[in-house]
Amino acid sequence: MITNLNRTPLALLVFLVLSPLVVQAQGTSPEWQEAISEFAEQLARDVETDGIGGISAGIVVGRDLVWGQGFGWADTDREIPAGVNTIYRVGSISKSFTGIALLQLWERGFLDLDDPVAGVLPELSGLAERPEGAGSITFRHLASHTAGLIREPLLEGSTDGPLEYWEDKILASIPTTSFYALPGESYQYSNIGFGILGYSLSRVTGIPFMELVDASIIRPLGMHSSGFVVTPAVAEQLATGYVVRRDGSVDSEIPYREHVGRGYKVPNGGIYSTVGDLARFVAGLTGAATVPALGPEGRRLIRTSQTPEGNSRYSFGFSISRREGAPDLVGHGGSVAGYNAHLKFEPESGIGVVLLRNYGGGETNLGRAAQELLWRLLETR
Repeated sequence: MITNLNRTPLALLVFLVLSPLVVQAQGTSPEWQEAISEFAEQLARDVETDGIGGISAGIVVGRDLVWGQGFGWADTDREIPAGVNTIYRVGSISKSFTGIALLQLWERGFLDLDDPVAGVLPELSGLAERPEGAGSITFRHLASHTAGLIREPLLEGSTDGPLEYWEDKILASIPTTSFYALPGESYQYSNIGFGILGYSLSRVTGIPFMELVDASIIRPLGMHSSGFVVTPAVAEQLATGYVVRRDGSVDSEIPYREHVGRGYKVPNGGIYSTVGDLARFVAGLTGAATVPALGPEGRRLIRTSQTPEGNSRYSFGFSISRREGAPDLVGHGGSVAGYNAHLKFEPESGIGVVLLRNYGGGETNLGRAAQELLWRLLETR
């Protein structure tokens, strides 16, 4: 459950030491200072050119947010500036939380990654158009987009409806979800696959999925401004989402409606968070947090591709970016109505970049910007 930042424990105030708008880069090298300054200047120019909303950005090292800054507006009409405490929807970065919840259950002996999901979710036998010779779909398949499932179910209204009925939408979506390939044969991004994965974890534990993520990831990492539900306290810090229509007009109504409900899209796109909280998430994944989210083997798995050779590299809710002569980067992007987000980190150094925006496409390609900045920081550390 999202709670108010005023309840942030003293030990976590390293993220909030200056103002709600900026955390200055302190204790970094001149090369880092230059890279951060140039990056901030570019973001400021891009946001001004877009003229729609704002971007919040941050850099994490270990368990410290060493730089964070807001650019533009969290709410344009009310002239509320974007800052490091601004809450955004993070879209498909939610898949990373689902992947971590799976690995935590594996580490604790609740399941094997290659167990058939139908063992806890027999409704999976109702998938449409199962090809001849198709084997069982496993937890590993769902968490790596190799289950052979299409991207979205064909159920009308699958992405509409109150948050409390998202599980019903999952079950109703299964008979309208078909295969594009045999399980394990190839990689293809599947939102419904991650929806099914999240729901299956609640079957494994007997704990509702949102409660499971809150209890096993969000609260232990001190992510006090993150969760699935927009409470009255959260609404005060929530960035207004903006959709740009084809005619160039800007609409905030569609993003507003999705705060109430988004159909089945909870394990694959339902989380809200801030720059500081996602920095804590990165610290939990690299082992820098006081209470790491995973043990050594789990941390190894999130940086190890689970897809067949020649396919996009993807692990348990994380994309893997590779450049010759540079360390691999791990992370995820997210895009939902009115919000765009990206998170990238390098596991060994514990250095990561977080970018959150309250509108869709713009001058800044968030994924490319995060990736290039991170590789530059790694070169000059």
